[in-house]
Amino acid sequence: MAVSTDGAAGRGALFDLDGTIVNSEPRSMEVWARLLQEHGRPCDREVLHRFMGRRGPDVIAEDPSLFPGVTWDVLLVELQRIGSAPDLPPVEVLPESVKFVQSLHARGVPIALVTSAGREWAQTALGMAGIAELFTGLVTAGDVAAGKPDPEGYLAGARILGVPPERITVFEDTPAGVEAGRRAGMGVVGITTTHARETLYGADLVVDHLTETGWPPPAGTGRAEA
Repeated sequence: MAVSTDGAAGRGALFDLDGTIVNSEPRSMEVWARLLQEHGRPCDREVLHRFMGRRGPDVIAEDPSLFPGVTWDVLLVELQRIGSAPDLPPVEVLPESVKFVQSLHARGVPIALVTSAGREWAQTALGMAGIAELFTGLVTAGDVAAGKPDPEGYLAGARILGVPPERITVFEDTPAGVEAGRRAGMGVVGITTTHARETLYGADLVVDHLTETGWPPPAGTGRAEA
């Protein structure tokens, strides 16, 4: 990895995946909608948004009325079946996000991924984006006891990077992810891929594309400058 010469030494970056590096949320929301419909459950926008940026089991544990009497093991098999349908929306790589990750890596900024998705999908998606080798490590759904908005994943990411939380900037697209980053004591940049700007109010900075984000953040904080 290149040595940083631009004031970014000692700082790190943690990225969410879905909605931040790749836009897979339309596909994911369609899968959840079909699952809810199969079980005769309501699947309006409010219900579907509960799953965005979070682990499915966590959402269901909070509201057992979503799938009453059905275990997560059964739902997981059904999700995998629905997820293999050929008519689902495609997953799109976000080119500005890829460019930004590449620019940080070129400056010697250590980078890791913190996602509510499984490890297999995380590796596949980063491979699609062509940046898998730029990440020091991954924190995925199975690596934490509590998912976002709990800060556990981001604190684990800090340990992977070997960087104090207050010197890390998190890049997120959902309110749950923004909250997780803030609770971890990190600066947060929100990206409006999947949520309206006003719903990301907990972020230090909200942008439409990550290439609008400057680096390094102001001295002494995790917050990023425009």
